[in-house]
Amino acid sequence: MTTLPQPVAVHTDMDRARFESEIVPLGRPAVLKGLVKDWPAVSAARTSPAALADYLLRHDRGSPVRAFFGAPEMGGRFGYSDDLSGFNHEQRSTTLQALLDQLLNPDTPGDVGHVYAGGVPLPTVLPGVGEAHPMPLLDPGKERLTSLWIGNRSRTAAHWDLAQNLACVVAGRRRFTLFPPDQIGNLYVGPIDRTLAGQPISLVDIVEPDFERHPKYHSALAAAEVAELEPGDVLYLPSLWWHHVESLEDFGAMINLWWRDGPEHMNTPLLTLLHALLTIRDLPPGERRHWRAFFDHYIFQTGDDPVAHIPPAARGVLGPVTGPVQARIKAILLQSLQR
Repeated sequence: MTTLPQPVAVHTDMDRARFESEIVPLGRPAVLKGLVKDWPAVSAARTSPAALADYLLRHDRGSPVRAFFGAPEMGGRFGYSDDLSGFNHEQRSTTLQALLDQLLNPDTPGDVGHVYAGGVPLPTVLPGVGEAHPMPLLDPGKERLTSLWIGNRSRTAAHWDLAQNLACVVAGRRRFTLFPPDQIGNLYVGPIDRTLAGQPISLVDIVEPDFERHPKYHSALAAAEVAELEPGDVLYLPSLWWHHVESLEDFGAMINLWWRDGPEHMNTPLLTLLHALLTIRDLPPGERRHWRAFFDHYIFQTGDDPVAHIPPAARGVLGPVTGPVQARIKAILLQSLQR
């Protein structure tokens, strides 16, 4: 018997104070029902897909966008080829005008295949659209990346994002199937250095899972949550939560906002993982255990302050990461990588 995902908690009448005090600290996904129902793009889409296209194209600079194109028989599931040596679709540069023409006016109705463009940056491709769609849950001064996702029926494989995310549905219905970060071992993740769009993805077909091939997915499914979203709804996704996204209609659009908390100097820890492949993974098991204790002490700080006994002026790279400390760390790493 297959376990069904639990529904994501739904909240109404959300404001910034409640979001910051009640939602974000939990570190769990949340559906914010109807939060952006009055956005101009949502209102245009409510009229028709063509009305939304007209609204977007009034702001279009004609900048190139990257889009994914799949044949009808691939069923909208964008992923790898069977042997993981390539992809089951084509990725190419196009314009928003050409993409919308293909979606709304196909040469052969019913044979357009599966098409979507994701992560289209609004400030450079559609200037002014971001400002016309304010997000009341974020401090106006908080740095964020605002992007457009648009296409027809498609399925994006389960993946994680480094940033926190507010996914705002503009047109069509979307289904998000979500997994906590600790389910990584049950999701059969593909290559981390050759990806579809920058992030490693699960090889499990979330809609039609093959439990003989992926038996541990049973455990992931037991921890899963699902969110069914309509236009005007918003999904809050904490950092590193795995999410599989289905666009359920022939035309769909979403605007999302990514942001990170923490010091500006911080880069993706995925780089640390890659470095650890060179320095830690293939050590004898006993040495790996010892290095785990070092990381717990200095990085994850599971015990007392690891530098409390060292005078601040003598803490070196273990002190606050100021400009000179950043330069020192980078110099050490560059020197080691050039050997």
